Amino acid sequence: MIKYQEMNFMTNVKVLLMMGCPEVPIQTSIALYLSHKLTSSGFDVTVAGTTAATKLLKVSDSDGYYAKKLVDLDKTLEDIIEKKTDFDVCFAFMHNDSGMTYAATVSAISQARMYSIVFGRHAEELSQTIEFDCEKIVTPDVHNPVRLKNKLDKVMEEIAK
Repeated sequence: MIKYQEMNFMTNVKVLLMMGCPEVPIQTSIALYLSHKLTSSGFDVTVAGTTAATKLLKVSDSDGYYAKKLVDLDKTLEDIIEKKTDFDVCFAFMHNDSGMTYAATVSAISQARMYSIVFGRHAEELSQTIEFDCEKIVTPDVHNPVRLKNKLDKVMEEIAK
């Protein structure tokens, strides 16, 4: 696993943004924001999502300006299991148990440093059930992405050090 200090000297740090069900509105805007900020900082960013999540991103970013690599989540998990790819960092979006399951799966099959982005009305309760090693970024927000954006900005500063 790559440590924060080592990332500074790497030119191709691979980051996975993993999106589950897009039921909670802030997921799409934060995924686009995070993808753009990380790509602009020189990271190799892949956004993987469920069919519904990727369709929302494609409509929101039809020219692929913010999410340059947009792929199917299940196919990405297969590729990690088959050792065709892996990531250095993973940001897992979750607002329900299925998002938690995806994150736990990646935690078990990947060497990526895990960040669990837990959001929505039950974020605090959901975050307390996480049993895998990760940094938790938790906010109860559903619609307004500003508080989550500010928390992610601090994490990105830490990663870039």
